[in-house]
Amino acid sequence: MIAPARRRSVARGLAAVMAAAALIATGGCATSTTGTAPSPSATPPSTTTALRTTAAPSIVAAADSGVSWAPAAQAQLHPGVQAYTGDSQCTTNFVFTDARGEVYFGQAAHCGHVGTEKLPNGCTATTVPIGTPVDLRTGGSLRTRGTTEATGTLAYDSWAAMQAAGEKDPNACAHNDFALIRLPKNVVGAVNPSLPHWGGPVDLDVDRVSAGDRAYGYGDSSLRGGRNALSPHIGLVQATADPGTGGWAHTVTAVRPGVPGDSGAGYVDAQGRALGTLSTLSLSVPPRNTLSDLSRELRYAQQHSGIPGLRLVLGTEPFHS
Repeated sequence: MIAPARRRSVARGLAAVMAAAALIATGGCATSTTGTAPSPSATPPSTTTALRTTAAPSIVAAADSGVSWAPAAQAQLHPGVQAYTGDSQCTTNFVFTDARGEVYFGQAAHCGHVGTEKLPNGCTATTVPIGTPVDLRTGGSLRTRGTTEATGTLAYDSWAAMQAAGEKDPNACAHNDFALIRLPKNVVGAVNPSLPHWGGPVDLDVDRVSAGDRAYGYGDSSLRGGRNALSPHIGLVQATADPGTGGWAHTVTAVRPGVPGDSGAGYVDAQGRALGTLSTLSLSVPPRNTLSDLSRELRYAQQHSGIPGLRLVLGTEPFHS
């Protein structure tokens, strides 16, 4: 893990009057006070990649998933909505489904962390239990709770799974930062799997990103107070994978990085393939975000979640950068 990186959920402990920059500098967390909320492309958009289905068992085209998705322009629920696990506010990444037709949003495992460590180890840290309710909201800020669009339940937590499996790989323990929120059946019709602003994902990136490539993400930190124009992120990948992480992490630099509350946000590579999930912020110049590699996180979940046929759902909208 890159020091002095910080996990970036929005959690209790800081006053609402603090500015976002101060929150980053003091530990990467934000909160609310009692009675308030818990805690652009440089070139014109153009279609660059057509949606497709591959033979990979980890993905499924939206049209082949057996789910009736809401049109992207009308969906109340989509990647990038705010997820509140207790007082911790994070951002959902991608949409997943399984062999039983259940639908899930991904988020960061550290969003359910119970403790005070600034950079906890996933193989030892305590998290909320499976089955914990997770509110999916829009418009939440430090002043308002926003609108609860649905309440799901925590169905998988990579930290708990690694502890149950006795995981010994230090790279997995440091960077496998992934959880799944199962949605109730009655809200699935309001879901669209496309990444806002960018479209896609069109595939799953499996060790195909290179240093210097662009990465595109979408976060919805409550620190922004609903200013969605600041939600799309563009970064540059600094290495194929961080040296010494076994491919589990990618470093991305950006003038406008992900901030506390963007934790868990989904990123795609320059071709629109799902690349990673936002995990940490490192205070360097320029600031660096660490993405946990989604292909490894998903493979681990397939092996340890007990969820049959778990797959990433591709977007209904084409990717454009």
